[in-house]
Amino acid sequence: MKIGLQIPNYTWPNGAPALGAELAEVASTADRAGFSSIAVMDHFFQIPGVGPVENDMLEAYTTLGFLAGHTDSARLFTLVTGVHYRDPGLLGNAVTTLDVLSEGRAILGIGAGWNEEESRGLGFAFPPVAERFERLEETLQYLLQLWSDDDGPFQGKHYQAERLLNVPQSLSRPHPPILVGGGGEKKTLRLVAKYAQACNLFNTPDLEHKLDVLKRHCENEGRDYDEITKTVYQTLDLGEHGEKKDQLIDELGRLHRLGFSEAIGFVPGLPRLDPLERLGLEVLPVAALF
Repeated sequence: MKIGLQIPNYTWPNGAPALGAELAEVASTADRAGFSSIAVMDHFFQIPGVGPVENDMLEAYTTLGFLAGHTDSARLFTLVTGVHYRDPGLLGNAVTTLDVLSEGRAILGIGAGWNEEESRGLGFAFPPVAERFERLEETLQYLLQLWSDDDGPFQGKHYQAERLLNVPQSLSRPHPPILVGGGGEKKTLRLVAKYAQACNLFNTPDLEHKLDVLKRHCENEGRDYDEITKTVYQTLDLGEHGEKKDQLIDELGRLHRLGFSEAIGFVPGLPRLDPLERLGLEVLPVAALF
């Protein structure tokens, strides 16, 4: 069982002037501690459940490029990019650049998006949900061509391009792994089965059911279910004095038995480094035995 770090919050006690140095230290500590991946949110306003909308938020791909320079082995991605924020040519170039400059550590994390408030606030188009799913599938098709040997035109319902030239190409071949986030049973999990190398689900009571739905979509698409990496969002909380460690390890074991190979989540207490170091010493070695 691998463990990935997600960083959802940048409102830290020392404020924006210290944010660069503290974020670099958090990332390098997680990398040294053995976290398999580091993910950031792709939002422009802070989201409910994490903090007030006015809290600090960093642009995702600029942040991932910064993190690439302060890590050596962790995979880097968004959990997840809203498809409506960037046209696929820009998104593909950003992920390719991240992959090249991180020496092949980029993952494309993508979904249909949902945050209408920040979209309206900043002037992003926010199509109806059905159209966002159309754009999501079309973006996946576009990017798979962009990362292939076919630099010809692309003609879709929502996106048209004359030449999908991508130089340099990604170091990850045939392309950076694609993770489609979300548990929608009719559309999202079908897109996982058809296009993705990984999925990400929230740790909810219907988790096993979601995996069964994904399995059925794989059967319909002629896809090997076992080819898909299953990741799950799980808060990585040891407790203030380590009192939750055994509970966390037990939960990671349960998730592994369901078929998940990576748990990704936030660590309470950042930018303090001791929770990351303790997880690296006390939890990651146990999880690696699963």
